[in-house]
Amino acid sequence: MYRIHDRPNPEKVEALREFLEGLGYRLPKGQVIRPQSFTGILDQARSGGHMHLVSELVLRTQAQAQYAPENIGHFGLALRRYCHFTSPIRRYADLLVHRGLIRALRLGADGLRDDEAARFAEIGQNISNTERRAVAAERDAMDRYTVAFMEDKVGTIFVGRITGVTRFGLFVRVEETGAEGLIPLRSLSDDFYIHDEARHCLTGRRHGRRFTLGDTAAVKLIEAEAVTGGLLFQLAEYADEEPWAGPGEKPRSPSTPRHRPKGGHRRERRRRR
Repeated sequence: MYRIHDRPNPEKVEALREFLEGLGYRLPKGQVIRPQSFTGILDQARSGGHMHLVSELVLRTQAQAQYAPENIGHFGLALRRYCHFTSPIRRYADLLVHRGLIRALRLGADGLRDDEAARFAEIGQNISNTERRAVAAERDAMDRYTVAFMEDKVGTIFVGRITGVTRFGLFVRVEETGAEGLIPLRSLSDDFYIHDEARHCLTGRRHGRRFTLGDTAAVKLIEAEAVTGGLLFQLAEYADEEPWAGPGEKPRSPSTPRHRPKGGHRRERRRRR
């Protein structure tokens, strides 16, 4: 049972290439993308001051790893063959490798059975699905623990980094704690912001101010919902304003911002990961 990682989708690579050109980095066009191509870009970004932004975009360009008996190699690790051989307690895929070796080397009666070998493709898909469910459950739990930790810090100002740009706002990760939450677009009250999906930014129509993936910002924690595991932030420069009050609008309570997506920010976080 191999741990496989396919090559990135060509459309995603092309989108990444166009974005990198705007930053002054060149990803060769018309060539087969290799792991070394991304490594070279990351090295340039590290010296050019765009490491956070470029590494995040390269990660999002990658395909999702999975388990399968048909080996296509592991692109991300630049390995022709890769399987797990850690404790069987960690992953069922490891246990299958152990059983296969027991059978091949005739080390006992606990080797791989014929019916298991015949169902390897099905088992691989099941392991991949189970892994994703487990990761999602782990993240949900971590979100709730993080919110529980942040509940008594509502009103505190933190330094955060933009980890996602969407049509309904900005995702920000607090550098001090790793907690991630949403700055709703509605709270950016100084302008009308346009979402540019290709360039991963929000740009003000009137003043031209831009918020881009990887930027840092001072943010104020407005709300921490322990039940949903959600955090809401506001740019610290608006800290003296009532939350979510746009030009000419009556201020609203932070617990009931207008047009707030029902669980949309959490679903978007899952999609990005």
